[in-house]
Amino acid sequence: MPVPRAVVAVTAGARGALVLRALGLGDLLTAVPALRALRRGMPGARITLAAPPVLEPLARATGAVDGVLPADGLEAPLPPAGPVDAAVNLHGRGPESHRLLAALAPGRLLAFACPGARHSGGPAWDPGEHEVARWCRLVAAYGFDADPGDLDLPAPAAASPAPGAVVVHPGAAFPARRWPPERFAAVAAALRGGGERVVVTGGPGEARLARRVVELAGLDPAADLSGRTSLPELAALVAGARLVVCGDTGVAHLATAYRTPSVLLFGPTPPGRWGPPDRAEHHVLWAGRRGDPHGREPCPGLLEITADQAVEAAGKALAHPNR
Repeated sequence: MPVPRAVVAVTAGARGALVLRALGLGDLLTAVPALRALRRGMPGARITLAAPPVLEPLARATGAVDGVLPADGLEAPLPPAGPVDAAVNLHGRGPESHRLLAALAPGRLLAFACPGARHSGGPAWDPGEHEVARWCRLVAAYGFDADPGDLDLPAPAAASPAPGAVVVHPGAAFPARRWPPERFAAVAAALRGGGERVVVTGGPGEARLARRVVELAGLDPAADLSGRTSLPELAALVAGARLVVCGDTGVAHLATAYRTPSVLLFGPTPPGRWGPPDRAEHHVLWAGRRGDPHGREPCPGLLEITADQAVEAAGKALAHPNR
């Protein structure tokens, strides 16, 4: 397909491109195919990603990003970014994100159509499409050839703190997506009983949750890695794991990026929106019920998934040749 003239003007001799994705770990990883399409389509341009600074090691590992401009959410103006030939909104469709980028006076804004920000040149938003496909479609509309399957990351340079372990990650950003700790513990205990080394992970704010899973599962306290791994160490842990068991959260996308076998517990968001690609090593459990992904209580559909179902799926995933 010929590249539109407007894109030629951006890519030929572009000095700097700024991409907004001021969100979390899973958001970064689902945008990797679109970022790589921009990299291929803008040879010689410096591509800066506006994102939380903690994500910089993984952003650079994609091979698509030259630097990270600190940005977390849309509340504060973006720091000065120098000349911006192309601003790319991989953050959302609303006027807030469009206006943040417009304030940088870019030569061109690549974004979904947004009447509220007086931007009509982009494609229409589709609320039902998969997150990976969404951003690939956006950049494709501006002439960048994106491959939705281009999700893999290279092996981390850091050493895994528990090579060959099963990683159980009970946390999630919102209670609606958190499977009960008692069920995570039942899965962890079953896997340990089957001879697996099991570790439990979590962010600094998830230490109590991780400790409860460790205690209920009867694991050694040393199995609790919550708050003790940097993002590069967590990436290395997942990359070297035998299996990951978690909900709809960033760790699930790390398992996808490193092709680590996984058991993923979905609800209230369907896996058709945020799930892994169709690969044999990833086993998705979903009761088919939707709900509010930002809810304050576990989604009823998520609660329909039993520990026995997860243990069975774990057995199938462990039987899959790991990469």
